[in-house]
Amino acid sequence: MCGITGFIDFKCASQIHLLNDMVASLRHRGPDDQGAEIYPNNNCLIGFGQARLSIIDLSFFGHQPMTYHHLTIVFNGEIYNYKEIRFELRRLGHTFISGSDTEVILHAYEQWGSDSVQQFIGMFVFAIYDKQKENIVFFRDRAGVKPLYYYQNDNLFLFGSELKSFHHHPSFEKVVSPEATNLYFKYGFIPAPYSIFKNCNQLEPGHFLTVDLANQKFEIQKYWDIIDCYRKPILKISYNDAIDEVEKILVTACNYRMVADVPVGVFLSGGFDSTLVTAILQKDRTEKIKTFTIGLEGETDEAKFARETANYLGTDHTEQYCSTKEAKEIIPSLSYYFDEPFADNSAIPTILVSRLARRDVTVALSADAGDEVFCGYQNYRSLNRNISLLNNIPNFSRVPISFLLSYLTKLPVGENRLLKHQLVTIAANLRIDKQYRISHLFDEMQSYPFHGMEKLLKNRNESSYSNLLSKDAFKDDISLAMAMDYRNFLPNDILTKVDRATMSVSLEGREPLLDHRLAEFVARLPIEFKFDGTTTKKILKDIVYRYIPKDKIDRPKSGFSIPINSWLKNDLRPILEEMLNEKMINHTGLLNSKEVTNLKNDFLKNRNDDRTIIWKIVQFQMWYSQWMR
Repeated sequence: MCGITGFIDFKCASQIHLLNDMVASLRHRGPDDQGAEIYPNNNCLIGFGQARLSIIDLSFFGHQPMTYHHLTIVFNGEIYNYKEIRFELRRLGHTFISGSDTEVILHAYEQWGSDSVQQFIGMFVFAIYDKQKENIVFFRDRAGVKPLYYYQNDNLFLFGSELKSFHHHPSFEKVVSPEATNLYFKYGFIPAPYSIFKNCNQLEPGHFLTVDLANQKFEIQKYWDIIDCYRKPILKISYNDAIDEVEKILVTACNYRMVADVPVGVFLSGGFDSTLVTAILQKDRTEKIKTFTIGLEGETDEAKFARETANYLGTDHTEQYCSTKEAKEIIPSLSYYFDEPFADNSAIPTILVSRLARRDVTVALSADAGDEVFCGYQNYRSLNRNISLLNNIPNFSRVPISFLLSYLTKLPVGENRLLKHQLVTIAANLRIDKQYRISHLFDEMQSYPFHGMEKLLKNRNESSYSNLLSKDAFKDDISLAMAMDYRNFLPNDILTKVDRATMSVSLEGREPLLDHRLAEFVARLPIEFKFDGTTTKKILKDIVYRYIPKDKIDRPKSGFSIPINSWLKNDLRPILEEMLNEKMINHTGLLNSKEVTNLKNDFLKNRNDDRTIIWKIVQFQMWYSQWMR
């Protein structure tokens, strides 16, 4: 685990001190070792840099950039099955000088080329410079656990794990992208391939980018997609056999993620997902697994349930209740660590628990993706209900009803933003192509009303980004929604949050429920194995019951609740007033100050029916103040 960065400079003007500064900006991701090298090419200068967090092979043999024959690599992540791959490569005649997974990637790439990525079980972003072919290839893992940004402009190509490294190159132009701004206010995050800056993108999960150094051609190819898993035939398998197979994959996924030469622990929330990961790991181990939980004083959380679970499983448990003061003190640093506007306030507890774990371990397993893989979100229930209602509307009346609903939004009833959003969504859904009705409905259920953004944003510059999927690829509507979340919400919100939060304290986060073998298998199970109309995550819960009694785990989910709106109205009111004052808004130049003032006043008088928009605006303004002033 680490941070990588570098450049391809076709003007040949970049110097080593710039690369060193870019690497230094990522030191929080890798405090153990830094490496930076420049490689002259016939057409350009290539700079590869890495800030290393030593996890596997702590010796100097793991130093990067690493070169083998004509190949040079910088790598962020872990290949969990590297020992098996190394064994196969040795059988094919390869020899190794280190115990690192980085060296295995180089040899695998020499042996199998870009197809080598299909061999890897892990989380990764890596860049390989092939001196013979005169190209550089960038790979990102299937689910998008690890990030990769790249910038192209005026014969310069920059790449990095975080955008902050780009700010140290004098040719990087900081121009805010209106398209990305629109997407941020729609979702609360910026989805790949977009970035907050113009000429800057994220490499999408399951893709690789090839840069031809001879002619400056750039080609992006996909090598994995969750949709392809859902397209395959449903498995003809009994429920009990499915439970056994899922459990078997989960056991190998969890054990793989214990591979490390440093201490490893687990984030334990007390919910089903983290309980299962912890139970699997503790089951056949005499040494106690280290588990970590935080609670927030005076707020509802699952810390007490996590403690009960830890006691039952016999883990070495560490629990800490944080004061609201500690939680609030994190807020000013969010813009620095996230680099882009990011409005998921659960980043605050994620940073808190990362700080707690880092005192004792260098690697922490979390249990994200259980909802996306096993059908856990309540939104899926709501979608199921809304689809049933819409399907009962006869075809001949869909268009007239749609026009009627659109007319209602222009009447006083349309002043209620939430109600207007619902009416507009239903009206549009009645007119949209039936192949995209479900995905359109689900996408709008989770996003900020576009009519609200018409007032809020000065420049309604629509992006070409679409999260809509055709129903053709799916056997049922809920699976379509799960695939949408896997491709959008999971990598761009959940995994971004965990990566930046853990890396802010030099902690490696690992995600066993994101093992691609698990996603590929569960996607082919009948939907009733996951959601039977009543029980969400059915098969996962039945596996948990094999490890812990039902009466000790079956309880309403409470979660770790951050009362961000209450804070903004009270202790954080000075931040609210500073960030949303007319002068600050006008300085940004992207938001309509009159609408922001209206939203703020409605919020303070408890009249705002959207609970997230004020926090989105505050975070956008704080980001702008951090990086654009």
